[in-house]
Order: sequence, then structure tokens, then C-alpha cells
Amino acid sequence: MSDVTARSAAPLDEVMLAMDVVDTLRHQQGLATRELDTDAKEAQLIDRLRDIYHQQGIEVPDHILREGVVALQESRFTYDPPAPSFGVTLARLYVGRQQWGKPVLLIAAALVALFVGYFGVWQPYQAEQAQQARIELAEGLPAQMDNLYDTIFEETKVQQAVLDAEAIRTRGQTFAAEGNRPAAEDAVADLTALRDLIRQEYTLRVVNRADEQSGFWTFPEINTDATNYYLVVEALDADGQTLSLPILNEETGATETVSIWGVRVPEAVYDAVVADKREDGIIQNNEIGRKSYGFIEVNYNVPVSGGAVTRW
Repeated sequence: MSDVTARSAAPLDEVMLAMDVVDTLRHQQGLATRELDTDAKEAQLIDRLRDIYHQQGIEVPDHILREGVVALQESRFTYDPPAPSFGVTLARLYVGRQQWGKPVLLIAAALVALFVGYFGVWQPYQAEQAQQARIELAEGLPAQMDNLYDTIFEETKVQQAVLDAEAIRTRGQTFAAEGNRPAAEDAVADLTALRDLIRQEYTLRVVNRADEQSGFWTFPEINTDATNYYLVVEALDADGQTLSLPILNEETGATETVSIWGVRVPEAVYDAVVADKREDGIIQNNEIGRKSYGFIEVNYNVPVSGGAVTRW
């Protein structure tokens, strides 16, 4: 080993030994405090340190022990944390980035995704939906009403259907102009129902089955001295299929969709049907009316009183 290498290595060893002496003194804090605070000579503390190292089998030169004592007094080799400051906080955050970096990045990515989703996707979608709704209310629904009115006008064969359609259209378009979407949609539904009504075709027949009533009579609650007579009827389309129709119950004032209901007729018509069924159990003239295409009312073959019931 060269002299240059030996000279450069020695100071480092001495520094390390001095640091160890200081560390020993820190662990023997009572020793250092007792010896120094009682004005004992530095030599006495060095002697005690020498004994400690000797017991450990380590021979430490006196100048190293002395250097260690001086270093302890001067707080050398002691780390004093920096005072709190913004820069210190940033430095600590940077040093601990391995711990908080990934969670923060994930949270930041989630916030960015939420921001982009809300402002870049959801809000434009909502705005587009609102714009479409405004266009539908201002243009679409009135156009539907006009088309339905035109269809009814062309297909109906009675003036009353045109008058009803015109009244519904006017009311619906007024609601649309006022921004009342539910009421405007109700008007479209009413026009659609009226269009479907004038397109219906069916035959109204008295129910003629052994297990079902063909007619009945009741005493009205408002006038128990009177008697109401009803024929039980059903509507059959061109294929013989039974239809379900909305029928206004004159006793309750409620409209129900039913496939069988009672039509109020004069007593003479009721008696004629009863006599017809008594002959052979079959009602020969069981067709009492017909609903034709283009009309809104049934054309009855027998006199009727204009009322109906859905339950009896």
C-alpha cells in the first residue's frame, strides 16, 4: 500500500471512530452528563471511555476519544431537522412520492374522467335531449296532430268526427305552444283513438251461449219504481274474433274496456229476444247492430235506450 493511500484512509478511520465515540456517549448519556456537569476533567471522561472500549476489545487512541468528547460538546455529527417551511414540506412530499404518488394519480385520473364525462359527454347529451324535446313540442307534436286530423277528415263519413278532430287538434296545438307537453301528448292520443275508432268494423250480437245470460233487468237506484232492461252483447270483427271496447257504464260513470257488456233496450225489444230464445234455445235474430268503416257510432237494427253497463 502506498503512503498516499495510507494517509487518505487514516483520517476517514479516525472520523468513523470519533463518530462511534459520540454514539457511545449518546447511549451513555448519564455518563457524559455526570462527568461533564460536575466539572470533571476531560481526562477522567476519556479514561472512562477507554475502559468501555477496552471491555469490548477495542483499542481507541486518546486523541480519537478526545475528538469524540469535543464533537459531542459541539453537537457535531448530530442531525438537526430543518425548521418547518413550504420548501421543507415540498421536499418531504417529493421524498415520499412512492407512497402517495399512485393513489394521487388514480384519484386525479378519476377526477379527470369525471370532469370529462360530465362536461364533455353528459351535459352535451342533456342539452341535445332538451333541444330535441323543444323541437318535438314545437314542431313534431303539432305535425302529428295535423296528420291525424287529415287522416280523419279523409276517412270519416260523418261530419261529427271532423268536428271532434278539429276541436282536439286546436286544443292540442294550443297546449304545445304553451309548452305543456303532457297535455299535447294527450291530444295526440285522443286523435289516434278517434282515427282508430272510425276504422273499426264489427257486428254487435246478443250473447247466445247456454252458460251465459243473454239479457237481464234491474231496478235503477235513482228510481226504484222503474225497470231497466238490458241485452248482453259482444262485438265480433270480420274474422269472428271478439273485440274489447271502451264502454261507459251508466251506473258508475266510469269507462271500462270489456268484451261483453249490457245494452239498455226498451221492454218490448227485451221481451222479443226472450221469446225468441224460449222457442228452441237459440236467438235467431241475434244481430242488433253494426259498426261500419268511417263511422263513429253503431248502427242499431233495434231500438235502444242509449245506456250501457259493464257489470251486473
